[in-house]
Amino acid sequence: MTRRPTFPARLPIPAAVIPIRRGTGAPAQPVVSKTTQASGLGLDSAAVRARMVRKLAAQGIADSRVLQAMGEVPRHAFVDSALVNQAYEDTSLPIGLGQTISKPNVVARMIELLLGGQCDEHGRLGRVLEIGTGCGYQAAVLARVSREVYSIERLRGLHEKARANLRPLRVPNVHLLFGDGMVGFAKGGPYAGIISAAGGESIPSAWIEQLAFGARIVAPSVMTGGAQALVVLEKTTAGLKRSVLEAVHFVPLKSGIA
Repeated sequence: MTRRPTFPARLPIPAAVIPIRRGTGAPAQPVVSKTTQASGLGLDSAAVRARMVRKLAAQGIADSRVLQAMGEVPRHAFVDSALVNQAYEDTSLPIGLGQTISKPNVVARMIELLLGGQCDEHGRLGRVLEIGTGCGYQAAVLARVSREVYSIERLRGLHEKARANLRPLRVPNVHLLFGDGMVGFAKGGPYAGIISAAGGESIPSAWIEQLAFGARIVAPSVMTGGAQALVVLEKTTAGLKRSVLEAVHFVPLKSGIA
């Protein structure tokens, strides 16, 4: 497994999406600043991302940290040019080599579940392990809610695509790794969260070993009958707590590199 260099600066923080503080009992709603509503052109406009965020909030994404992060990352920068007009629709899109970029709602939902685990005093996750970098979009979102992200991709073509996509954004706290995600990355552990963009028959034991106590794994898993469901596995001192949630559809989890 080869560790790749990180990037030297931070993603800019647009003022278009401002989270309302939680604690009022009401779901967090994005607020669009009038000064930024008209800034940018086309898909570069912060207002386009703000509309996506409003839809996510209406769909039940309530964590203001997730909504803020989703509004800050330009999803159109991670899809092929022929598909950019669909970048902010709630749909998955092909990214090559038989893989897809997940729907915005799925990305937001999984990260929201991950944030229910081990966070610091600022509400951020510590070090996170992502299985399946894909085009790099989810890693960029994770970078906004985590101190550090290690992201593993088994397909060299996608690993290189993610590097190319992330480079212009200059994200300093994302480490891209080319290797077998099923074995994780022990050198970076223990992790405050592990998130997978591929689903297998069971959660690999290596992920559980590399997870910190009080932290969560959020991953699709194959159920009886072959369908996938979203699974949250929480590691506690008393053992593992497993929750099976809604049906999802992800690419299969595979070992090895290609």
